[in-house]
Parts: sequence; C-alpha cells; structure tokens
Amino acid sequence: MNSKNGILHPDRLFPADPATRTVARDLYETVSDLPIVSPHGHTEPSWFANDTAFEDASALLVIPDHYLFRMLNSVGVKLDDLGVPRLDGKPVAKGRDIWRAFAAQYSLFRGTPSSLWVDHAMSAVLGCDEALTPQNADRLYDHINAQLATPEFRPRALLTRFGIETIATTEGALDTLPHHQRLAADGWIGKVRTTYRPDSVTDPDAPGFRDNLIKLGEMTGEDVTRWDGMIAAHRNRRAWFRQFGATATDHGVPSAFTADLAPGEKQALLDKALKGPLSSADAELFRGQMLTEMAGLSAEDGMVMQIHAGSRRNTDAALFATRGPNMGADIPGRTDWVGGLNALLSKHGHAPGLKILLFTLDETTYARELAPMAGYWPCLMIGPPWWFHDSPAGIRRYLDQVSETAGFANLAGFNDDTRALLSIPARHDVWRREVCRYLSGLVTEHRMTSQEAEIVAHDLCYANAKKAYKL
Repeated sequence: MNSKNGILHPDRLFPADPATRTVARDLYETVSDLPIVSPHGHTEPSWFANDTAFEDASALLVIPDHYLFRMLNSVGVKLDDLGVPRLDGKPVAKGRDIWRAFAAQYSLFRGTPSSLWVDHAMSAVLGCDEALTPQNADRLYDHINAQLATPEFRPRALLTRFGIETIATTEGALDTLPHHQRLAADGWIGKVRTTYRPDSVTDPDAPGFRDNLIKLGEMTGEDVTRWDGMIAAHRNRRAWFRQFGATATDHGVPSAFTADLAPGEKQALLDKALKGPLSSADAELFRGQMLTEMAGLSAEDGMVMQIHAGSRRNTDAALFATRGPNMGADIPGRTDWVGGLNALLSKHGHAPGLKILLFTLDETTYARELAPMAGYWPCLMIGPPWWFHDSPAGIRRYLDQVSETAGFANLAGFNDDTRALLSIPARHDVWRREVCRYLSGLVTEHRMTSQEAEIVAHDLCYANAKKAYKL
C-alpha cells in the first residue's frame, strides 16, 4: 500500500524517535498476529447465525457505526441521508446514495480514530488501493460490493480470516436468543457467545420497565413482585445465557452508585416501582441496589460483571424520539467510583472468585480512583478505554495513568465494544500498536527489559482478556 495515500503506513502510531520506534516495531512483531479475543461488543448475532452476504458497503461500514454518523451530524448531514433507520418506518437513503454522502464528508475524519479504523478496513480487509474521496466513491463502492458477494466475505468466514478466537454479542435479559440457538445447533457457541445485559429490568427509567419485569416473571415462572422472586428470575435467566457461552454480564448505568438496603426496604422500593414511575432519587436507589444484587449473583455463579458508568445517554431528545437509543448522542459525565461502589465492595468485595470490570468515560478517575482501587481490591480490574477514549491518544493517557498504581495484571486487556464488524481487527491493531509504543518507552528508559516487555505485550493484547472474562 502506497503510504502517500495515508493508508496503513507500517510505522503508524509508533514513536518518532528512531531508537524507541525500533523497540516498538520489534515488540509489535511479537503480538501483531495473536488471535483476537473480542469479549464484549454489539455486533449482530444474526450475522453469524444466518451467515448471509452483507448487503453493500454502506450497510457494512456506515450504518452500524455511530462514531461516523455522530460526526457527520455535527456538520448538518441528515441521518436520513446516511440510512439510519427511523422508528416510524419512513424511508431513508439506501446503498450508493449513503456511500456518496459519506464520501463527500470523509475529510471530517482526518486524524481521528475513525479514519484509522475505516482506512484499515478498506485497505487491509477489502483491498481498496486508495483512501476514500468524493471522486473515487463510486469505484470503491463497486469494488467493495464485488468483494462482499464472495464467500470469503460471509460473516463466519470473516471471523476466521480476522483470527477471532471468540466474540461476544450483548443481549437483553428478555431476549430468547434465537440466533444463539441456531449457532449452538451449528456448533458455533464458543466462537460466538452472548452476554447478559439486564438493564431493561434493573433500571426503572428504562422504557416499559414495569411490563418488562412482568415478562421476566412470565419467562422464568418466578414471582417478580417479591424482591427474592425477582432476584431468582435473574438467576434463572443468567443460567439460560450461560448455555449459550455467556461468561459475563453487562450493566450500563448513569453513575457508579450502589446500595445495600435491608430486606424490607428493598421490597418497599420494588412495590413503589411496580405501582408507577419512581422519583429520580428512588430510581437511582433501585439501580444501585440492583448492582449490588448482580455482584452477589456473580459471586455465586462466577459470571464476570462489567459496569459501564458515566455516560449521559441519549442527550438529543429529538434524536431519541425518532431513531431510538445508541445513536451517538451520549456524552461523558463525572463518576464517583470510590463512594459509589462502597456499598457493593463492603458486601462482596472479598468474595472468592468475584470479578468486576470497570469502564468509565470520566478519564479524571483513572489515576485518582480506578487505578488505586484495582491495585487493592482482588475483585476489580480496569476495563480498557471506552467510547470516546478508545483512540490512540486515549489509550496513551490510559496506560500512563493506570499502570504505575494498578500494574498491568489488573488491566482487562482490550475489547473493541463495536457494532461494526470490519473495525474489529483495526481496533485491536491500534491497541496493540499503542501498547508496544508505551512499553518501548519503558524499555528505552531501562525501566523494563525487552523480555519483560514481550511478556506484558502478550498479556495486554491477548492473555489478560481471557483471564478477565474467564474464557
């Protein structure tokens, strides 16, 4: 690939200093071809269950990627023109028109992680010979579509081609997992696995919360009007998810607040939630108590607990009303991890086998709170940089802030947390390059030997994720 095009320079992201760059390059050679462990993400399980060809370049590269359309929205590109589905079912742009609209604004992504991911996908995976421009948009669109029509670009073939050892999707507590049932019949559970995400029945602010709870009771045969019955229903569903490869749960919460109420107080809170909307304070209390309950269940059944806190979600009310959640309007918020997790850790922090992975959008907490916490509590590990910070600069800040206090063994490696299948190898490649960049500095400063750096690079790029997710 001609580096003048700005696509996949072999030394991308490595240090400018020649001596340090050589160390980084040598380290990278030891991890570049490691299998990919993708233990948390949001790819569609139907892709792997049905294994049908992707529709076109736009459906594969643009529509699933809210990193792209949030930036395009910032300059006034209409989401209809990007093919983002509407809740009312009204028509939106298709295929080539989406691609042209994307190409017309691709210069917006210069120097951003999105351009690294898209350029990697187009060049290394799809064989495009130049960066996307308005002038070559149609030619590259036709080239990509021709590639997608071949058996080598079916979803299951791509998992093999990318060297993905295992990939986890994320499903709600009420999901009957039809696609994973098909994957199980085909012997693909393990290569593809699910993750238990109970937010719709643990967050009173979730749409249809009361109806969701009732459905949870119907699915499990438990009396969810009783607190113990509701927890038993979760125990039931978690066991069902484990049949389809789940080793982890996931909890998206506005804050890290947890609670440890007396039994009578818990039941009174549930009674109020079943009768009608809770106040903001009571909703926060309910979520906080449920985090503590989920930690207790994880201590019991061994499932790894992921907490994603500090995202102010769906901040564009009009967008949420017309397109639904997860459309790119999430904004980072402040998070109190020490105070927030106090109740949970006081109750379960020393439970044998309990593993909790913490993800934050509040970077100020990495050195001040998360690194000291993970460097002490045996149940805690720090998840990789998330959402706005899974970028070259974000990864550098993360490693610099957490490694001295938490060490490398208390980091959960990397997960791509993406909806865009073709960006998975690109995201892991960026992580691997940044890990090698960081470690090369420690080597050239004689804070770590080359042999130690190779071990740590392997752990951060592969082994730590397997350990963290009990794979």
